[in-house]
Amino acid sequence: MERKGIIMVYTGDGKGKTTAAMGLVLRAVGHGHKAAIVQFMKGQPTGEVDAIAKFMPSVDIHRFGRDVFVDASNPDPADERLAQDGLNTAIELLRSDLDLLVLDEANVAMDYGLFNRQKLVSALESRPAKMTVVLTGRGLNPDIERIADLISEIREIRHHWRQGIPAQDGIEQ
Repeated sequence: MERKGIIMVYTGDGKGKTTAAMGLVLRAVGHGHKAAIVQFMKGQPTGEVDAIAKFMPSVDIHRFGRDVFVDASNPDPADERLAQDGLNTAIELLRSDLDLLVLDEANVAMDYGLFNRQKLVSALESRPAKMTVVLTGRGLNPDIERIADLISEIREIRHHWRQGIPAQDGIEQ
């Protein structure tokens, strides 16, 4: 049977959206598939990026973000420029022979208006038939919802941050 790519979305207010997507990268590489990651709005060091670079050097990671949170109501021009660069890279990769492409925090970048979502939707719709694409981040754009084959919402029920436990290496970073 010929491989059929799908569009997957991990969204919601709970923790684990990026972690789930990185698990798919691990699984894909384990099966000999080609995978790449484009991260929007993330520039700070993280364990998953370090681990992928060290243990899965065949996976290209493209990061487009500063090491600070983006102000949704007043994004810095650098955030907009970086997100546009990320979109351009994503569009280029959507024309490639990848089996899996993760667009980490793409939902948030769209929600914040950091790039033209219709350009991304068009590129997703014209990607190679075998390519699976995963979009992560809070917020679900109606255009993405329309074309997605799988949407999982990760809902927060309880979070240790609310108990005063800060972000920890190996858990959030």
